[in-house]
Amino acid sequence: MASDSGGAPSVKRTELQRHPASAPGRLIVQTLFEIPVGLASGRHSHPGEEVGYLIRGTVDMEFDDRPTLTIHAGEPFLIPPRTIHNARNVTDDTTTMMLSTYVVEADEPLVTQYP
Repeated sequence: MASDSGGAPSVKRTELQRHPASAPGRLIVQTLFEIPVGLASGRHSHPGEEVGYLIRGTVDMEFDDRPTLTIHAGEPFLIPPRTIHNARNVTDDTTTMMLSTYVVEADEPLVTQYP
């Protein structure tokens, strides 16, 4: 999801670690997620909880089934399993950075994208 050298900026998910969870069939995955100014993650879900912390910037976390949540740098967030959401960078001048830890079903993809 990162841009090529010299290409247009795009969102970037960098996997930091991946380990089996103590619960059978579950996996813990931690990522650093970066969203350039004016971009969004796109509507997606995860097959388990997402526990996150916004390191830099401001994000509007848009949901299909609840009001938008504005998250500022230094604030945590929690997204329930299979909840469709879209993280939109609403900062004027910086790429947002968030640390996300997922506790997910081991046999499913980490991210499912939606139109």
